[in-house]
Parts: sequence; structure tokens; C-alpha cells
Amino acid sequence: MASVALTKENIEDVIRSDNMVIVDFWADWCEPCKTFGPTFEKISDAHPDVTFAKVDVEAEAELAQSFGVRSIPTVAVLRDRVVLFNQAGALPESDLESVVSQGKAVDMAEVHQEIERQQQAEAAGGNGAA
Repeated sequence: MASVALTKENIEDVIRSDNMVIVDFWADWCEPCKTFGPTFEKISDAHPDVTFAKVDVEAEAELAQSFGVRSIPTVAVLRDRVVLFNQAGALPESDLESVVSQGKAVDMAEVHQEIERQQQAEAAGGNGAA
């Protein structure tokens, strides 16, 4: 499956329409990015149930910044609009495969419950602040 170009214009549609999105932040001038590209595409072919997206950090600097990208390549995993993984560095094929498998295995109901607990705790802690 070919990856999609992720932009600030289409990110909402991409992450809403798909359960899991793997994002590769890259640039044309980045040699490690060029080396990692074929690995990213190979793993995308093995997982047609997952959307693989690429962000050109030169064209989409604002989007890269919103993910906290400081070094490229960086890989991020999103499920149900939640970032589960965000790591810089060109991952070997076996590591990227493991990241995808682990992302699929996450119990998102549990993740959403934990997020809700954290938000409630923050709200409760913020009520007493002057």
C-alpha cells in the first residue's frame, strides 16, 4: 500500500477516517530518511489495514512542530487520535514491524480511560489554584 502525503490540510481527514496511522517525518535532503523510506514502504505493504503517511518537514514545518519533531526521520504512531509512539531515528525493518504490531495490540479503551483520569486529576488540581 502506498503511503499518503500528510499535510495540515488533510490531517483531520486522515486521522479521523483510519483507526491507526503510522507517520514518517522526513526531508528530501536527509540521507537517513532516504535509507529509511524503502523500509517504511515495505512495512506499509505488509499492513493494508493501517494507513502509512509521510510528512515532508520542509513543506509542513508547522505539522512537524505540532508533533514535537526535532530530528528526522521520526516515526509516530496514532490510534484513535492518540499518539502512542513518537521516536526519532531510522528504525530497522524488524523494529518498525514491532512498533506496528505493538500499536495494533494496544487496548485503546484503557488508553482513553487513562487519559480521562489524567484530565480529571488535572481539573481537580486546578480548581484550588488562585
